[in-house]
Amino acid sequence: ADGAPGSLLATAGAMRAAGLLLAWALLHPAASQQCHPSSPGGVLRFTDRHAEIRVPALHRVPSWLDPLYGLVRHCLDIIQQNPLPTELLRTALNDPGSVQTSQVVQYELGYVICAAVALLFTVAVPVTGMCFCYCRSRRRCGGRLRAHRRSLGCRRRCLLACLSFTSLIILISVTCAFVTSQRVKGQMEPGLGAVPSTLRTLRQHLANVPQGVQMVVDKFEVPRKQIISDLGGKYGAGQHPELAPGMDDVLTVPRCLAGLSRSVGLSIHAQLKAMTYAALADLQDRAGDLQTSLHHLQILHRTARALAAARAELEPALQERRRRVVALLDDPRCTSCASVLGRAQGLELGADYGKVPSVEKVLKALAGLPRSDFAEMIRQGNGTFNSIPELAVERMVQVIQDLRGDLARTAEKVQSIADGFPLPDYTQPVSEALVKAEERSQPYLREVERFEQYRWIAGTVLCSIILLILLCNVTGMALGAYGLSKREDPSDYECRGEAGAKFLLVGVGLAFLFSWLLILLVFATFLVGGNIQTLVCRNWVNQEIYKFIDTPGNLPPSINLTRQLNLRRDSNLSSVYRECKSGAGLWEVLQLDRSYDLDEHLKTPKYTADFQKHLGDFTVNLGDVRLLRSEGRQDLETFARSGADEVDYGRFQEEMKNPLVQTSLPGLARNLEGLQKMQRNSTVAGRLAAEAQALWHMQNSTVQSQEALVAKLGESVQFLSRLAPHLKERVKRTLATTASVEARLPVQAQQILRQELGCFTRKELRYFTQYLNWVGQMLREDVASCQPLATALDNGRVILCDRIADPWNAFWFSLGCCTFFLIPNIIFAVRLTKHFRPIRNRLM
Repeated sequence: ADGAPGSLLATAGAMRAAGLLLAWALLHPAASQQCHPSSPGGVLRFTDRHAEIRVPALHRVPSWLDPLYGLVRHCLDIIQQNPLPTELLRTALNDPGSVQTSQVVQYELGYVICAAVALLFTVAVPVTGMCFCYCRSRRRCGGRLRAHRRSLGCRRRCLLACLSFTSLIILISVTCAFVTSQRVKGQMEPGLGAVPSTLRTLRQHLANVPQGVQMVVDKFEVPRKQIISDLGGKYGAGQHPELAPGMDDVLTVPRCLAGLSRSVGLSIHAQLKAMTYAALADLQDRAGDLQTSLHHLQILHRTARALAAARAELEPALQERRRRVVALLDDPRCTSCASVLGRAQGLELGADYGKVPSVEKVLKALAGLPRSDFAEMIRQGNGTFNSIPELAVERMVQVIQDLRGDLARTAEKVQSIADGFPLPDYTQPVSEALVKAEERSQPYLREVERFEQYRWIAGTVLCSIILLILLCNVTGMALGAYGLSKREDPSDYECRGEAGAKFLLVGVGLAFLFSWLLILLVFATFLVGGNIQTLVCRNWVNQEIYKFIDTPGNLPPSINLTRQLNLRRDSNLSSVYRECKSGAGLWEVLQLDRSYDLDEHLKTPKYTADFQKHLGDFTVNLGDVRLLRSEGRQDLETFARSGADEVDYGRFQEEMKNPLVQTSLPGLARNLEGLQKMQRNSTVAGRLAAEAQALWHMQNSTVQSQEALVAKLGESVQFLSRLAPHLKERVKRTLATTASVEARLPVQAQQILRQELGCFTRKELRYFTQYLNWVGQMLREDVASCQPLATALDNGRVILCDRIADPWNAFWFSLGCCTFFLIPNIIFAVRLTKHFRPIRNRLM
């Protein structure tokens, strides 16, 4: 009985530590109400995107020629200010024979004026050249000055500066013409090749729609594997990171079932362990109080009886010893004995433990306790509670199998997206239209490429001739200026000056000879490029062309794009272009026999209803955790009613304050030993020594053992007096806490189960939502998007207008500048020729 309380107290400390968790839970009540934070793996990643067949978007590339392009477009806007000729185009498309020339001239008035200027230039410059040749043959043009004047130097320098400036402008213009011509050539070949390539890409895009949709549907394997992984878990058998070392009933579950079920069981265990361990610790303390109180009450009863019996035995011996010591000290022969006589007379018994309250009644009430094994009861309750995760795994086997079956059925529902996708039956008209466009465009593209080759050759040759003219100018001016510097007399002949004059005249001859070819090339390229810019590009940018196509009656009945492309009857090219550019799907712009709402097919509840229902309807009984059986409860109730708290332990403490003997036997013995040394009478001295020895014997043999009993009694009294005032309250609280925990455990376990299943449901629904959102994004932006159609139209505008028409128009503009600046170049060169030759008459 003495050892049992010690073992219980040793384990009680560890159980009390668990009670601290209860305080933490009370201070942080919100922690148990939140879902676990999502791991980095909570975001699904879908790889192997379908976008292998794309129409890459082309954009205008900034260039140092952009200011030149802008200047040319501004000039064309001035030349052609008329808007899109809707009526003229309608007539030309529906009844070409009824087109009137006056209508064309009225619209192309700016180009007609430019044509007149070009014609005038073509005629006037060669005629002027022939007249110059005739005059030159008569030595009237390009000859010598008649007389020297002081103003000739200033005039010569002015002519040199003007011709140099004109040559510089022509050089800049011909450089721009070379660059833009090469840029047109560099862009023309890939631009023309992009037409059939884009059409083929669009056809492949349409043809690969079923394959792409199936690929997207097959990616349901990604969320399915993740959900199965969450259901199956990632801990092996017997591995549990959240259970403390040494916990009873270590969990052992199969790996395939150690996911959701174990997570639920662990969460229930983790959130309820503070409350449960605190109740078990409290119950452990009460069991310890019962054992220890019973132990100390027995000590109290035995010790009080033993002290009362020892007092009865000590009393006659002490009285006899008192009588003998008093008689000896009162003997006249005893020297200086009167000082000790008073202490000897006070040699009487002190504390009387026969007067203390009896605890025999309490011991009778506690007889036979404890009838139950509290240690085993607590161990079983602890083991039952710790087995909750394992029990959850066992009870959730069926629901996890049902959830796996739901996933398999969900995969079949997802497959219906591909099976019911309507596009393959409705994209055939678009594919046929693309094939026809590709076939019909090939001859025109070849012709355009052939004529572009001719243009590039002609432009290169004529630009080279302009460079030759500039070379003649530069050589002539250099030789002429050098010859003037070496000539002392203006009338002297100087070969270098004469050579410079001849070079200038050669340049003039080349300008007269080829200027008409230059103006013809300028006008031809201007007429083509200008109309492309003003009639096509300008109206393509502001979408006037789309409006023209959309207006009923503008196109011939044989060209019905809505019917040929199988577009919706309530749509037109402009609306389809806008929808496709904003990311609409093909099924949203095509004429379908039945409406197809992708958003309706991608609603999450359509695929997760069974999954949510199984989790929402699932309930499980994780068993009753019995912390205190009925016999244990009866033991504690009997302990509380035993009256242990009604004993007057103060009486014990009051009696323990009194010594067992009123006079200290060791002190009196030492006094007698001191008197012995002072005696002259040996008989008295011997008797004093004998009495001192007897007192020491009584102290060591009797009084000292009684004092040990008093000390033992004091320990029991101290424990019981400290426990007694709180005994009933503690037992009542323990019984209430235990009953409350036993009642709350199933309820809170169900609440935590619902909370954990709710968190799991929301987590898995996020996987479904991510997948379905990805499906919608892929179908709209990639697999079945009509955006490539809008991109192809935009690319056509970029290629035709930004990459071909802009440098094309910059080419004729630059070449036209060269051509028109040849006129002042001729004038300045002819005038300057006279200054490089000797003067006929010198004026003094």
